[in-house]
Amino acid sequence: MRTLRLLLPAVLALGLGAQQKPLPNGLYAVFETSMGTFKAKLYEKDTPIAVKTFVGLATGTLPWRDPQTQKMVRRPLYNDITFHRIVGGSMIQAGDPTGTGRHNCGFTIRDEILPGLRFDRPGKLAVANTGAPDSGACQFFITVGAMSQWDGKYTIFGYVVAGEDVVEKISQVRTVDEKPVTPVKLLSVLIERVGPEPPVRKK
Repeated sequence: MRTLRLLLPAVLALGLGAQQKPLPNGLYAVFETSMGTFKAKLYEKDTPIAVKTFVGLATGTLPWRDPQTQKMVRRPLYNDITFHRIVGGSMIQAGDPTGTGRHNCGFTIRDEILPGLRFDRPGKLAVANTGAPDSGACQFFITVGAMSQWDGKYTIFGYVVAGEDVVEKISQVRTVDEKPVTPVKLLSVLIERVGPEPPVRKK
């Protein structure tokens, strides 16, 4: 069920529509939503735990807890769920199959908070957490503005490189208590690699 694809830099453009500069080598996530498509480059070298977890959940290779059966399953988590929390001018959040923001997906991961990765501009992709150390798991958010007050509090594991207007459009939907009145769907997350696999470091 893996959806990892190998793409050549020469044929992959920075924009999702018009032909622009090719994207640099690396790992990317393509977010298909009910309001359009956006793409993020993942910091696989800087935050490997967060990226490996996100890719595993997106492709269905990492087990997570099914909210109906309470059993650990291996299938793509980010297919046909919603952006369950939207804070206008700040961020959009997804990754909970129940759409409540309270689902326990069966594991947590260690924080990877680096001083060089900051919320200094829109489009930062980060692991959502409860506020406690090492409490991140399945949920993630994308910022729509510079949020320097969040620096040092969340693992940033990527940034939007195309489709920023889609993220902005999602952030502007009408909400009640940060929940969209009309659900915005995350239809799928496709993982793509541009160029070769990075060399494996010897221990």
